[in-house]
Amino acid sequence: MPTDGMHGLVGLDFGTTTSSALVAQARVRRNASSGRMELADFRETYRSELEFTPLNGELLDLAAAERLLDRWLSAAAVDPADLLGGGALLTGLAAQRANAAGLVAAIRRRLGNTLVATADDPCLESWLAFQGSCAALSRRHPEKWFIHIDIGGGTANFALGRDGEVHATGCLLVGARHVRVEPGTHRITGLSLQAATVLPSLGIHPTLGAQLSAEEVGRIAAWSANQIVHAATGESVGGADPRAAASVQVPFLPPLSSSQRQAAVITLSGGVGELVYAAAAGRQLPPTTAFGDLGIELAGRLHDHAAWRPFWTEFIPDGGGRATVAGLLQHTTRISGTSLHLPDANLLPLADLPIVGTLRPDLADDALRHLLDLARRSTTGAGLRIEGLGTSAEAVRQCGERLAACLVATGFPADRPLVLLLESNAGKALGQCATRWGRVAVKLLVIDELDLPDARYAAIGRLRDGVVPVSFHGLRK
Repeated sequence: MPTDGMHGLVGLDFGTTTSSALVAQARVRRNASSGRMELADFRETYRSELEFTPLNGELLDLAAAERLLDRWLSAAAVDPADLLGGGALLTGLAAQRANAAGLVAAIRRRLGNTLVATADDPCLESWLAFQGSCAALSRRHPEKWFIHIDIGGGTANFALGRDGEVHATGCLLVGARHVRVEPGTHRITGLSLQAATVLPSLGIHPTLGAQLSAEEVGRIAAWSANQIVHAATGESVGGADPRAAASVQVPFLPPLSSSQRQAAVITLSGGVGELVYAAAAGRQLPPTTAFGDLGIELAGRLHDHAAWRPFWTEFIPDGGGRATVAGLLQHTTRISGTSLHLPDANLLPLADLPIVGTLRPDLADDALRHLLDLARRSTTGAGLRIEGLGTSAEAVRQCGERLAACLVATGFPADRPLVLLLESNAGKALGQCATRWGRVAVKLLVIDELDLPDARYAAIGRLRDGVVPVSFHGLRK
């Protein structure tokens, strides 16, 4: 890879139906408007073909998946030492396979702990799909609310956004591949647990090898489309059948009035979304069940939804079927400020660092000691979010002294990394105060100038050019 100030990024997406890789380079620079460090000047260097996610029965075929990984990384000439950010995500039904953790481990063996590598993180999937597909479009129409829906084989991921910012996320266990069929026919070759639960409520009692009738296929596609429409518009999901409520993995609860929600622009991505836009553009769709699922039928129902149909030609997002992997590549990694408190750079990288809570100015000392007690229980280290600190010297000094006193009072272990994550430009000063200029024996890192999402975990990469890459996963909303 070139070394002209550019850094490597990789995005890997293993979905219910297909998997893909994107590799790019970007430069680290300071944003002239916000003053924060950021990635810029993205240049894509490799884009894989979409591949069917390798399966072995109801499990991931790990050997085949590893061969796929190695082929991608070799073709892209990826050197893990050059990677600054990006990540890998197992999505939809792939994330729910019993051996999904084995694929995450295989990715980490190849790429190290610098990057996010996680499975079954639906709110992160929703956020990434919006960023990878709809964010630029929403910035071109900053006055409008957008509801972006990424529809793949196993899930429909929802994100409410405006002017490039996500305000709410949610997820349904609704997609194209809950019923698998022999390509070119409607003969059933596999059923997800979700399908086995829901289809009887539709009067369909499927068995492997059975042939679905055209009327039954229409019923399944209509039910799936209705769940998606109802979740987006605010109508109850499930109707009179309580079993249908099992399709809600994460409730989508946008903070909008009913009229605002009805007026929101609907955009799509994922494999089903691509089919909808193809139909709207007058392109011929693949033949019946060409992909071995009911995605073409589901796309047809969504394409024909009267209230949404104008959106398919008026508001066309980027990304298509690769929205999630594009989001992973460009939007997962934040870049810290340069005023870090990092007395020992060898503590990095840190992967899957649990974020145990938030320290605000009004947090009582008992509550702070409780957070530090939680942090000490994580043998590989923990993070603490700092909010509302500001940059005044007195505020930083007071916060640092409170931390120092509580670290001493709780006997925080000297061998355990504690990472403070803050928005303001005060990392070095806060670290010095919190350790009483090195007299409190604790492995304290303070990483500043970060946009802090409400996340459960962080991944912190190695120090490069005075900054560190930080990624978050386990988003709560």
